[in-house]
Amino acid sequence: MLQSLLRNSVRELVGTSGPPTRFLVPAGDPGLFGPDSLPWEIHADFISMMIGGISSLILQALHPGALAGIWDHSSFREDLKGRLGRTAFFIAATTYGSTEMANNAIERVLQIHQKVTGIDEFNRPYSASDPHLLAWVHLTETSSFMRAYLSYKNPLLSQHQQDQYFSQMTLIGNRLGAKDLPHSRTETERLIEGYFAELHYGQRAKSVIALLENFPSKPAQKPFVDLLVKAGFMNLPEWVFPKINRKPPSKFENIAIHCAVALVAKPLRMALKNGVRSHALRRVHGQ
Repeated sequence: MLQSLLRNSVRELVGTSGPPTRFLVPAGDPGLFGPDSLPWEIHADFISMMIGGISSLILQALHPGALAGIWDHSSFREDLKGRLGRTAFFIAATTYGSTEMANNAIERVLQIHQKVTGIDEFNRPYSASDPHLLAWVHLTETSSFMRAYLSYKNPLLSQHQQDQYFSQMTLIGNRLGAKDLPHSRTETERLIEGYFAELHYGQRAKSVIALLENFPSKPAQKPFVDLLVKAGFMNLPEWVFPKINRKPPSKFENIAIHCAVALVAKPLRMALKNGVRSHALRRVHGQ
């Protein structure tokens, strides 16, 4: 009963992109990374990935150029779940999909990016194919995923393994058009600091945060969805809170959210144990 409720809550949050059986073929194909990679390990934990995904959306909204492309060319304000679902599928396809599936997902994004151009809220031209903006998206996503994974799944992941993750993920960022991406966590954080002067918390960014805080969901799924959104805010780096005019979470708030997430994490992981990663692993081993 609980596992069914949690599966429905996942669908409520990101929808569904079809059966995981599509990840079963072709037999023996390891995809872009393979099962021994750090992206395979880290991206398998749905709850920390969703928490990290919410954090990265908030961070990306603080850059006027990155936000403008979504603002002008996306239906996220009317279909936030669809936006999260498409992002979740892209990550699943490029991490666990066959080589063909991953390449097709990347090519679709590249084609979309070619059409995403315009003027941001400061009347400056932007393009979704701009390597500088693509790097910001890559940096905020990978750092947010890592921070959530360390907080909610495996705090003992070694520094070497953390650096491996950032290094391996440059494959996707480079394929999408970003350049000079970092190969370590320390370098990632340093490059993020280089964007501070470009960030802006204006009406557009405020509306994105309001959408997240009022995420539309059915009554049965609302507590779970609200918990992930709160955890996503608490997963933000400390420098963000004064930028968005908020106090950093207190020690008590952090403990409360971590305990609540831990309470639902185990049954959620059980509910999703036969998901995309499991099917992809069977494909790689020809089962």
